[in-house]
Formats: sequence, C-alpha cells, structure tokens
Amino acid sequence: MIREPPPEEPAMRRTLSLVSLSVLAATGALAQQSGTSESAADIAAETRELLQGTGDATASGTTGSQTVPQSPPQDDAGATAGSTIGTGSAAQPETLQMLEQSGARPVETQQGGAASTGADTGSADATATTTTRGETGAVPMASGSAGGPPTPERIEAATYGGGPLPDGQSAITAKTQILLDRAGISPGIIDGWKGGMSESAIAAFETREGFAVDGQLDQQVWDALTATQPAPMLQRYTITQEDAAGLSAPLPDDYAKLAELDRLGYTSIAEKLAERFHMDQGFLETLNPGAAWQAGTTIAVVDPGPRLETRVARIEIRKPSSRLAGFDAEGRMVLNYPVTVGSAATPSPSGTVEVVAVALDPTYSYDPDKNFQQGDNDEFLLLPPGPNGPVGSVWIDLSKPTYGLHGTSDPDSLFKAASHGCVRMTNWDAQELAHLVSEGVTVEFVE
Repeated sequence: MIREPPPEEPAMRRTLSLVSLSVLAATGALAQQSGTSESAADIAAETRELLQGTGDATASGTTGSQTVPQSPPQDDAGATAGSTIGTGSAAQPETLQMLEQSGARPVETQQGGAASTGADTGSADATATTTTRGETGAVPMASGSAGGPPTPERIEAATYGGGPLPDGQSAITAKTQILLDRAGISPGIIDGWKGGMSESAIAAFETREGFAVDGQLDQQVWDALTATQPAPMLQRYTITQEDAAGLSAPLPDDYAKLAELDRLGYTSIAEKLAERFHMDQGFLETLNPGAAWQAGTTIAVVDPGPRLETRVARIEIRKPSSRLAGFDAEGRMVLNYPVTVGSAATPSPSGTVEVVAVALDPTYSYDPDKNFQQGDNDEFLLLPPGPNGPVGSVWIDLSKPTYGLHGTSDPDSLFKAASHGCVRMTNWDAQELAHLVSEGVTVEFVE
C-alpha cells in the first residue's frame, strides 16, 4: 500500500473529539502561489502546441506497492514551485487560537439528501462596492465566438451576447465562473456547466451590487464583473516534482481501512492541481487533452487571482440559498461561498455563535457511540489528516458544541448532499476563510 510521509510535527497540538473529530493544528499560514500569468494570446497560441503529441501518464508514476518518492513536507492545497499566481498571503491572526489540548466537539460526515439551490436574497447590509481578488482597472474583453466545447481559446474570447447562460457546458459559463471567483463570489468548482451553484453565485453578486436579484446573467451583471477584472482568464503552469510527490493510492470508503493510512492525500496530480486552481478535475483534463500528468508538462489552468485580504468581522450562513456570506467591519459583503448545510433530520443550528479556533490539516475521530455508524465499524477510529479526509483540509471551530465550518473531500457534492448539521465548503474556500477570521467573529444562521 502506498503511504505518504507524515507531516511535520506541529508546534501546538490538541486532540479535539468531534463526533467525533481530533485535529492536528498545522503551524503557519498556508502556502501561496507566486509569479505572473502568461498573456491570453500566449495561452491560445501555445497550449495546443505544448500538449500536442504528449501521452497519457499516471499521476503518481507508481503501481502496486511501490512507494511514492518523498519530498519536503508541503500543504496539499498550497503552492509549489512553478506556479504563476500572484502573491499575497495573510498571516494567521494572533488572536485566533489554534486548536490545542482538550475538549470534545463532534462533527458530521456526508449524508444523502438535497440541498436548496434558491437565490440568495441577502440582507440590508449586503450591498456594497465590489471587492475583487484581481487587479483593478477596466480591461477590454476579447471578442470572438464562444461556441462549442470550452477550450482555452474559447474561454479567453468569450463575451456576453445577451440572454441567460446557455444550458450545458460552455466557454461563457466558464468565464463567468472565473470572474465571479475573482470577485470574491465563489461558484464552487469552475467547470463551465450552468447549474445551481453558478446561479446562486450570480444571485449573491447581484445582492452585493444592489441589482435586482434573479440569479441570471444579464448585461448589467456582465459589465460589473468585467469592469474591474484583468485578462487573461487562464495561465500556463508547469507541473513540478513536488506536485508529483506525496500522493496517496486510491482511497477506500471504509473508515477502518482509512484509519490504517498515514495520510488522506490527493490521489493524482490532476486532483491536486484542480483544487489548487479552483477547478473541477474533469474540466482541467478537458482543457488539456492528451497531457502527460507528470513533472515537466505545461498545462492551462484557471488564474483565480490572489486570496482576499480583507478581514471578516461577521459571517452569515444563509440556509435557503446554501451560501455563506462574510462581511467586513463596515458591514460590506466581501466574500460569498456555496455551502452544504444540514437536512431536516439533522439540521444546522439556529441563532448566532462565534468562531473559537481554527485547525489546518485536521485529523478525524470516528466514534459510533456518539454519532453515526459507518458500515460495520462499531469501534472508535482515528482517521489521519489530509484534504480527502471527512472534513477536508480546514476545521473552523464554533462556540456551539459539535459544530464547525470545514472543507470537503468532494467539492462536486456541494448542493447535492446534506450534512449532519455542520457547514461544508470547498477546501480552497475554507482555506481562504481560515485566514480572514479571528476568535470572536460572529456566525449567524439565517433561516
């Protein structure tokens, strides 16, 4: 069995029983990507040439029981050499305690069920000037046909021609998702598909801007998105040896088998890079047909821009729209993410709670006596950390026992599965939020 090298021993440690969750608090802020993006023309002209003639390759380059080559410890979702995303990491606030010794706080796991995809109707203080993650200043958008399946060229050339987003997968939807993501309004996974998460993101953007809210793309929304967003939408990225190292073998569903592993890491280079660049893995592979997923290969990826740096003073969990909204000290909405909330049988809390602490790279304690039983597992199990663990790569602990905000091993599942009461989001959104909150930030659950 392939085993990943264990992470470095953190400076602070706490066993946090969360229904059970034990967390290993990683030290320091998550790594950030650095560098500059290639131009739209470069991507359009060179991506095909770079990918032409390359053969398929496995992500890890190993089979059977062969050990994955070790590399210096790194954050699974952080940056490695070769990235071209802009710099700008936010240090973890000193007032926010990383989870240390003691206490028990349960957390949920995935459960089947439907989550609402309704429009985000917002609140009175939700309207504000757009806060973007990219550069500022209007940039002329490329013109040209966006018809056919999304390609790097079509995404760069896509422009709005009227009407709602087309059904199915399209370049204009992919471009809209990228623009929303850069504006702090996460569409979840960027995949080019029209759907509930994209519509709820447009509704959240309309709410923030003070527009009429219908969740549909129109000229007013398009003009606002493109007025302060730089081109290009994509960038070239060369896969590094670090990207290829520290991968896990395919992970079983059985918790008992997961507990035998050292780490629940990414299982392929494509999965690792898809999360780093906020993309659906299949969409990443579609944009790079025939690519060899190995060190040295140059691929086209989304340029999501740098993480937000504006501190979050208040959070709303908007249950009807399945969205999380974050506000600064002046009451301006600075971020908005799609989330999974509890079902009618296992609801998320009501009222207002506070952020208590943050754990990066948490482990997970499974205790069937305190929560649910998974399969035939009737004994306590400690699952190792990693982005493919039950709570993903981040746990934000709340003052209400057993509840938290956290990542997920399956970003595709947002809006498709209900939680056991906690609030689940993509790993990259959870990582961004973790660096913007501090102890005492209020979290209001809005019915």
